[in-house]
Amino acid sequence: MDLLQAIILGIIQGLTEFLPISSTGHLRIIPALLGWNDPGAAFTAVIQFGTLVAVLFYFRIDIRTITIAVVKGIVSRKLFYNRDAQMGWMIAAGTVPIVFFGLLLKHQIETSFRSLYIISGSLIVLAVILMIAEAITKKKLARGEHLKLLNDLTWKDAVVVGIWQSIALIPGSSRSGTTITGGLLAGMSRETAARFSFLLSLPSVFAAGVLELVKERELLLSSDIGVANVIVATFVSGIVGYASIAFLLNYLKNHTTYIFIIYRLVIGAGLIYLLNTGILMPL
Repeated sequence: MDLLQAIILGIIQGLTEFLPISSTGHLRIIPALLGWNDPGAAFTAVIQFGTLVAVLFYFRIDIRTITIAVVKGIVSRKLFYNRDAQMGWMIAAGTVPIVFFGLLLKHQIETSFRSLYIISGSLIVLAVILMIAEAITKKKLARGEHLKLLNDLTWKDAVVVGIWQSIALIPGSSRSGTTITGGLLAGMSRETAARFSFLLSLPSVFAAGVLELVKERELLLSSDIGVANVIVATFVSGIVGYASIAFLLNYLKNHTTYIFIIYRLVIGAGLIYLLNTGILMPL
């Protein structure tokens, strides 16, 4: 890996982490198209620190309020004394599924799940499911039904969306894509589903990044990847990621996710073609 590759990979990570089109999938597909080596699951997990910082900064007021409420609740032994404290524990509850399945399927996530056949299938299948979720949301709006806002979310909603988030362990699924899909199916508005998706991502992204940094530190700091490249890719992903968050939240106020659905279907179908013609290899 050279510096230019690191910058490009950082841009890809930041641009696709929050859009429902799969950052892991793009970090696997684009290097393959350019003839580069697969940067690997460890590199992908670590440079997510950049997008993690982007979420922390963008939602800094919400995160500070929730954190203070949770700490006060622990100190006073009244864990759910207000809505902010409840939200903090709901995020924790929603994180349990991805931790469980992440540890259970860790080997497959780092190896066989990175097959381009798996990624193409995930892109297409999850696009179809998101399309169904959009159709259901459209019908609810047409009937004048109230769509849930952040303060309307229940513990059941948090766990259900958390289960959807665990599907994102399969490259090509997209963390924001699966959680937004789960949110829409749970009756949330598009913007609420996206906001909760970003907040829910914080614990799991942080934990995955730390785990891979500790476990694969020798590989990440080796001459093949290089510490400077990891730092540059992480920094770039953070800047681009912040812009992506702002774009998506503003976009979903007045638009559907159909543009992302179409994009996923096209990329997924194109990938299958490239694999079947032998232009790209699955692994």
